[in-house]
Amino acid sequence: MAEQRVAFVTGASRGIGRAIAERLAADGRHVVLCARSEGPLTDVRAGIEAAGGSASTCAVDVGDGRALADAIDGVVKERGRLDILVNNAGITRDGLILRMSDEAWDEVIRVDLTSAFIACRAAARAMMKGRFGRIVNVGSTSGLVGNEGQANYAAAKSGLIGLTKTIARELGAKGITANVLAPGFIETDMTKDLPSDRVEMLRQMIAVRRLGAVADIAAGVAYLTSDDAGFITGQVLCIDGGMTMV
Repeated sequence: MAEQRVAFVTGASRGIGRAIAERLAADGRHVVLCARSEGPLTDVRAGIEAAGGSASTCAVDVGDGRALADAIDGVVKERGRLDILVNNAGITRDGLILRMSDEAWDEVIRVDLTSAFIACRAAARAMMKGRFGRIVNVGSTSGLVGNEGQANYAAAKSGLIGLTKTIARELGAKGITANVLAPGFIETDMTKDLPSDRVEMLRQMIAVRRLGAVADIAAGVAYLTSDDAGFITGQVLCIDGGMTMV
């Protein structure tokens, strides 16, 4: 029986990241839960273990590149391998471009894009050694079509696409795939407080006439990180209910 594969998931304390971590654990992976604070991660780990899964925690600010790289190196040293990387952590600092500060731009680029680059670089070494790897960078439909008030966020998510395609070309011969998963409007803590008329307007923009669930995104990640997806790399998978189809 093959050894248990190890997945590292950033932004795993809540929302989409938590759902991804729980799904990967349910599929038999050992999941390293990464987020800034230990407390919420402990709850996620307890839930995974109660369901029969395997998980550990890693409290690190992904915006601190050195700390993030050291954390991934530590996982490889402890577990002896790293097979799956899901870069899900991200922030928004919205504002129209004429009012957007340099600080708001820099912070979003650092957390949403630079952290993914650093994590991919650190994880690639272990994946190359094992001749297997699955990298999923969680983007956004904003990175494909833009969004008013999100110049920084859209630029970061668009940058993820170029980064991912380059990684796919560089590492494909080593058994490593890299893809972007771009969610549309998903029901999370960030959307639950939206006014009902705003939610209805969003529904009308979506072909299937509903907001997505975190389980929809987790299912996409589960597939892209599976053995069945070994011939899929350098792609952008939109899970958006048909909102951005062209």
